[in-house]
Amino acid sequence: MSWRQPQNPITPPTAPGVTGPTTPPLIQPSTEAASPSAAPASPDSVSAEAAATRTQVQAVRDDVATLSKRIDELAQTVGVPGAGQPEISRLEIFHNYSPILVIAFLVTLFATPVMRRLAVKHGVIDRPDEARKIHRQPIAYLGGVAVFLGLMAGIFYSFLAHAFDGLMVFHPSTNPRHFDEDGHLFPVPPSILLGMTAIVLVGLLDDVMGISPRVKLGGQLLAAAALAIDEVGVKVAGGIMKPIGQIFGDPNLIYKIPLGVEIPFLAPTGQLTIDLVYWTGTAVIALFVLGACNASNLIDGLDGLLTGVTGIASFGLLVIALGMALADDGPRDSQRIILCLALLGACLGFLPHNFNPANIFLGDAGSLLMGFTTIVIILTLGDNAQTQLVLAGMIIYAIPLMDTTLAIVRRKMAGKSISSADSDHLHHMLKRAFGVKGAVMCLYLLGGLFAGMGIWLSMSRARVVYILALVFASFIGVMAIKIARRKQIEEQMTETNKANAPARKDGQPPAGGPSGAPEETPIPAADRAITAVAEVAKTA
Repeated sequence: MSWRQPQNPITPPTAPGVTGPTTPPLIQPSTEAASPSAAPASPDSVSAEAAATRTQVQAVRDDVATLSKRIDELAQTVGVPGAGQPEISRLEIFHNYSPILVIAFLVTLFATPVMRRLAVKHGVIDRPDEARKIHRQPIAYLGGVAVFLGLMAGIFYSFLAHAFDGLMVFHPSTNPRHFDEDGHLFPVPPSILLGMTAIVLVGLLDDVMGISPRVKLGGQLLAAAALAIDEVGVKVAGGIMKPIGQIFGDPNLIYKIPLGVEIPFLAPTGQLTIDLVYWTGTAVIALFVLGACNASNLIDGLDGLLTGVTGIASFGLLVIALGMALADDGPRDSQRIILCLALLGACLGFLPHNFNPANIFLGDAGSLLMGFTTIVIILTLGDNAQTQLVLAGMIIYAIPLMDTTLAIVRRKMAGKSISSADSDHLHHMLKRAFGVKGAVMCLYLLGGLFAGMGIWLSMSRARVVYILALVFASFIGVMAIKIARRKQIEEQMTETNKANAPARKDGQPPAGGPSGAPEETPIPAADRAITAVAEVAKTA
């Protein structure tokens, strides 16, 4: 810590009830004007003054430490939550919350075989009836239900830890606003649990009986609405909207329109209140939920790919969440850690069953759930309008988002529908070059690199991270579009050659080989026999 020279003598205050030495002023102001002819101070006197100053500084530090200790004692006396607790590190917070990871892992690990048997028994399986599918035998669905059970088990354990002391140690906090009425850190809100349940139900219906895309979209919007009701992620828009409001002299962007009539729920006081930050944040929630759910669904094309990528992303988000809890950032600190650990544990528990060769798939229930849970964590990073942390979370989860963006661009360039399936995703291209396991490992490595950049950004706000992420993603995107475009051109050339090939009048293929060259005249059977006899005679 650097100390500046004060302009007036400073005497540290003494708190009530604190006894100790009273230190003299750090620097005594000189009452004599300095003159040019004044003799310079000797080295011994300068050294003595420096030593005296260091002694005074140390005395001030001791008094500050004494005051801080006294403040903690008083806070404990009046019952301030978290007062008097020692400072801890990220690793210690992780150790305290680690039971959630273990519970989610074990439940998912043992629930997956059970769901596989149920899927096989009731015929909820994926049959390889399309050329772009890599498996050659039916594979069971319902893996997403096992992941859902693991997530819920981990979250439910956190509820038990709130109700019964000794099950888990929560991180300390000195801000009373971070605690509920019972003096506990705020648990995972019911709106998140409702959204997760709605997502799984919609995905499960699609896995079992098949539903229209509109119904799936409606379920995702229902989950987004549940988040908006509890303001989970609504404040993300504050980092963008409030600076705009300051330009117009109203940073809060809240407008009241008099109606003259009281309308229940809408305008109970006769005034219609419009909060632009809230409604913009609600639109952001809907956009993020739709994008993340469908991005996760699209990338779930190879064994273990989505599960591993999501696990890597959840670990990166966990590092950020632990740092925010260490800084006592806000009331959602504990919620973020619980969700990250539950998601990470569920991914680790499902991955052994889903890695190549897989014996069970996530299905839409699992892919949509992983995308929803990940984006919820990312949205909570901006609970205090910290837009840079939300961007860091998006960088961590860049692979699904980037692959979806490329799919949209690629299909638009080819004149196809956005929802049309193809085999030109990133994992398909890597599979053709490195095989299934090689492609998955390459994307794991990319996911780890993006997670590292996101963590770096959350700690430093370095512009170089934005530049690296932009260059890295752009390079991958351009290469992917080039490869997909070349494949489209080759397919078009093949179709053109087939269309231009000459055809016989009787509808039969043209004479000649594939290039249209005339075939060799066949040798009659009698001539072949005479030639064979002649060869035998020569050898005799």
